[in-house]
Amino acid sequence: MFTLWPPESCAMSTFDPVIHYNLAHFETSASRLDQCPPDTGAEVAFAGRSNAGKSSAINALTAQTALARTSKTPGRTQLINFFRLNIEGLRLVDLPGYGYAKVPVAMKLHWQRHLDAYLQHRECLQGVVLVMDIRHPMKEFDEMMVHWCSSTGVPLHVLLTKEDKLKRGPAKSTMLQIQKQLKERLGDKVSVQTFSALKKSGVDQLRQRINSWLLPDLKEMQPDEVELIPPKAD
Repeated sequence: MFTLWPPESCAMSTFDPVIHYNLAHFETSASRLDQCPPDTGAEVAFAGRSNAGKSSAINALTAQTALARTSKTPGRTQLINFFRLNIEGLRLVDLPGYGYAKVPVAMKLHWQRHLDAYLQHRECLQGVVLVMDIRHPMKEFDEMMVHWCSSTGVPLHVLLTKEDKLKRGPAKSTMLQIQKQLKERLGDKVSVQTFSALKKSGVDQLRQRINSWLLPDLKEMQPDEVELIPPKAD
């Protein structure tokens, strides 16, 4: 059974669950796959190189200032962080930042091993949001994630962040170039957009993409299959 909050998300006359991203809250952290929450429900994972703007994107998505911790220190965020949405069983997942040159090789290998385990074996994973700095797209880690999505069939949404750092023309040109490149490899399993956490541009488009991954099965349920609960107290 799924549970919803607030109650207006589950009107008996027109049952249409709504994800209220602003109600997202921290659930737990895990350093290994066996420490993750039960592999049930549905979740969307955010991945990206360190300093690509992943934490800022999650905070903009949820209209919160510090849900995902941002850090200027490479290697600070080493855990898989799970955030619970207002519909019980639906989660956002913040995967460890990766690829920063100053991180020790041993730490990189540790991250990669557990990241691979999560991506390969997490059955409730519905899609991956791959965060790239629009000025420095398709680095080694990005290629690795694209290859993984291609081999497993998990949908991929590329978020080209920091579009405010470029003029509109170059930003659009970069997006179209990346889109063409990835469509040739992933077909309909990939989508690409520009994004600015600073200007809050692209937030609605990102929410729509995540909704399309998390809500389809839920919308087929009947109102009596959904339990209403309040969120956890802070």
